[in-house]
Amino acid sequence: MARPENAQYQSTPAAEDTTMFIFGASGDLVKRLLIPSLYHLDRDGLLDERMQIVGIDLAANDDVTFRQHLKDFIADKAAASHVESRDSEVTKAHWQRFEQRLHYLQGDFTKDEIFTQISRYIAQANTGNALFYCATSSNFFGEIAKRLGKARLLEESEGNYRRLVVEKPFGHDLESARALNAQLLEVMNENQIYRIDHFLGKETVQNILVARFANVLFEPFWNNHYIDHIQITAAETIGVEKRAAFYDKAGAMRDMVPNHLFQLLAMVAIEPPAAFGADALRNEKSKVLEAIRPWTLEEAAHNSARGRYEAGTLDGRRVPGYLEEEGVEAGSTTETFVAMKVMVDNWRWVGVPFYLRTGKRMSARDTEIAICFKPAPYAQFRDTEVERMTSNWLIIQIQPNEGMWFDFQTKRPGPELKMDTVKMGFAYKDFFDLPAVTGYETLLYDCLTGDQMLFQRADTIENGWRAVQPFLEAWAQDDRLEGYAAGDDGPAAAHELIQRDGRRWHKVGEPTGPGVAPVPRRARRP
Repeated sequence: MARPENAQYQSTPAAEDTTMFIFGASGDLVKRLLIPSLYHLDRDGLLDERMQIVGIDLAANDDVTFRQHLKDFIADKAAASHVESRDSEVTKAHWQRFEQRLHYLQGDFTKDEIFTQISRYIAQANTGNALFYCATSSNFFGEIAKRLGKARLLEESEGNYRRLVVEKPFGHDLESARALNAQLLEVMNENQIYRIDHFLGKETVQNILVARFANVLFEPFWNNHYIDHIQITAAETIGVEKRAAFYDKAGAMRDMVPNHLFQLLAMVAIEPPAAFGADALRNEKSKVLEAIRPWTLEEAAHNSARGRYEAGTLDGRRVPGYLEEEGVEAGSTTETFVAMKVMVDNWRWVGVPFYLRTGKRMSARDTEIAICFKPAPYAQFRDTEVERMTSNWLIIQIQPNEGMWFDFQTKRPGPELKMDTVKMGFAYKDFFDLPAVTGYETLLYDCLTGDQMLFQRADTIENGWRAVQPFLEAWAQDDRLEGYAAGDDGPAAAHELIQRDGRRWHKVGEPTGPGVAPVPRRARRP
């Protein structure tokens, strides 16, 4: 296969020849994200020419129908929704070449027979390398791993690897996460397990490390001496959509916090790793999550807010409330919004609150990290018309407008000393020719090349669940929910949570800074 014309991929080597098996091949994840991502990797010359992709599921398909279903979905229904940049169309000539990689095995992955077929398939392949991807309900992760181990499909020989990719949610509480880790580690080693979180595949998330450690400007001020607080937001405008069966059992906390939001927190808060390798980076991330202060149940209730969206207006159209959504159980007490305050009790961050929030049917789609620096001393300006010093903010937007923006103070033109906030920013799309991506491309390439840097380790998973466990237990004792209208930014309790500390949330959907100065910081105990 010819190398791509795009210069950024010219020096990137193609992954090793591998047979990739996808359990749950008829599911939405495969159609929306996995196959489009593999298509993009193939387009960019990053897959070995001999690599084969084998879908496994109960549905009555063969190679031809499997390929056609995927092509129809990607070309006709998903091109505009799963790609955030141009060049998203499926090229007919390239698809015809790519689809020759796609194959299908019909079978029940809770039975031994399908694993016998997999063994035969690998024996006939050009390579002994195999990547197994669990694109299934989390209930099947342990079962699939057990049967792979029983069939000796996870045994590695010299020069050949066997790897397992596991989607979220990885457990539903601390106890279940520990149990699943134990199941996996019973049949394979930690270096064979890839616990995937698609947030870590986004360029802006990876750029946090580069921005911090490759620029001398940031790191000296990246601590509790200069930073007042940090906000991490993951806001969605969509509702539960077609995920009610899963979402009504999980809720916003389990769906987003111990994985996505804690991964963003860890990337912002880690100590400089000894090297940008998997072990060094994951060691530091695990330490951050382990340092999160364990609230009592009373403190967890006080430092959190839960909400559920109700009918409202969003983008000029009326949308139903959560309890009116198809598939949601009557009388459900599942939250669609959560806000919480956590403290990282280590030398760098002691005294700095981290405020996290995530919700559905909010006013804008926005995933961001907002870092508020402490205001400059006021003394020099006491004889001027400056009433109070405002804070500098660094906004790292993960989606949809990937980039970084910094607010700073400057003198307004005129004879009097008056200040104003100006914004200085960098958007990826303004500087780089971004190819069509889903967010999974980097992660799948890393799975194929054996780089675990962007994947969670067992201890990181368990430390994340340990931090949220007090909130889950507190809510189990009091499952009351506060409603918020679709199109609002969460319930009143979420605003009260941060306002009682003398702060306010950065406005959702405003990537270039908060626009208004934060409430003045007053003496308080975090």
